[in-house]
Amino acid sequence: MPATGIDFTSLQVRDLDASQAFYERYLGLVRSPAGPPHAVVFATEPIAFALRDLVAGTDLSSGQPALGVALWFHATDVQAVHDALVADGHTIVTSPFDGPFGRTFTFADPDGYAITLHDRR
Repeated sequence: MPATGIDFTSLQVRDLDASQAFYERYLGLVRSPAGPPHAVVFATEPIAFALRDLVAGTDLSSGQPALGVALWFHATDVQAVHDALVADGHTIVTSPFDGPFGRTFTFADPDGYAITLHDRR
C-alpha cells in the first residue's frame, strides 16, 4: 500500500520543558492530552507536531540539526511572532518577506532547528 502523506512530525530536543515553553510562548501551540512521558505532543492540524527527548546516540551539537529539512508552520500573525522573537533575542535565519506563501520568515528554535512561518495557505 502506498504512503498517503506525512502524518506526524517530531523534533528531538535537549531540554523538553524549555522547548515546550518556547513553542507555547511564541507559536501559541497547545499541548495535547495524548503522548508518552518522553514527549510533548501539540494539538496541531492537520499534522501532529511533537517534541521528544533525545534518542540515545543523538548529538544536536555536531552541526545544524535537520540541515536540509524544511519545517513550515502556518500562523495568523507572522510579523507579531517575528517581532516577539527579535525582542527576546532569538536568531532570525531569514528576515520577513512577502512571497507566494504570504508573509514568511525563518527562525532558529532553542536547539537550532530552522522553522519557517508563513501566513497564506
